[in-house]
Amino acid sequence: MNRRVSLIGAPTDIGAGSRGSSMGPEALRVANIGPVLEGHGLEVADRGNLTGPPNPWQPPSAGYRHLDAVAAWNRTVHEAVHAELAEGRMPVLLGGDHCLGIGSISAVARYCRESNKKLRILWLDAHADFNTHLLTPSGNIHGMPVAVLCGYGPRELIEIGGKVPAISPKWVRQIGIRSVDAGEKKFVHEAGLEVFDMRYIDEMGMRHTMELALATIDANTHLHVSFDVDFLDADIAPGVGTTVKGGPTYREAQLCMEMIADTGALASLDVMELNPALDVRNRTAEIAVDLIESLFGKSTLMRR
Repeated sequence: MNRRVSLIGAPTDIGAGSRGSSMGPEALRVANIGPVLEGHGLEVADRGNLTGPPNPWQPPSAGYRHLDAVAAWNRTVHEAVHAELAEGRMPVLLGGDHCLGIGSISAVARYCRESNKKLRILWLDAHADFNTHLLTPSGNIHGMPVAVLCGYGPRELIEIGGKVPAISPKWVRQIGIRSVDAGEKKFVHEAGLEVFDMRYIDEMGMRHTMELALATIDANTHLHVSFDVDFLDADIAPGVGTTVKGGPTYREAQLCMEMIADTGALASLDVMELNPALDVRNRTAEIAVDLIESLFGKSTLMRR
């Protein structure tokens, strides 16, 4: 694993249905994400916050809310994430809402094309985020990033990164899913996304789920984790705009992160949808940082 980490704040809720995730990067800093990672021997550079258009809070137009502003933010994120990868550093994007995964993952995919790496994406989320403007009930683009990355969406978004589609659905493993719109569900099946929903985790356990999700990762694999904090059960992580009951427990989430760390393949990370306005005394940010620490090698027992 790369020991040189760059924190990139993206303080916007431009693609979300509620305000507040724009404060996520600062909440993660208040929860000491930088010093915690340094405590594991990582060299951490905090690049501060990116800037972009303010949230105009307008209704959808032609099925999209704030399309131009979302595109502007994602172009900025794309360039920032790609620049860190090109310098041989690991980008950790502090969101912000999950629409920013478009810029982040398109940058990772571009880097993998340039360096001839195989890409695997773990999408830890309560939602599949595979909506289009025809399927979405809300027009909120944070419900669309996986579809956009797979080439389904407006030109302004699918062309970020220079290749359409930016990724293949075959590179994605979705974990913890438990809220999917009716039309979106059909589309997920048609596209062939590999989804380990909460029923699968209930029946088979997190260990078996992660063994399958991480299968075939090799020394040439760039592993990208896109961690939406609403992946976690709402009882332990209230600080998100789209809580869904029945997510992974604290221990299940820890096991998930520890098994990712065991691969040694983690090479880029998004931390998304943390909403301090809905949190209780920064508890969700602290749990997120605790889990991120496990991604970087903290384990409960001393292991060789």
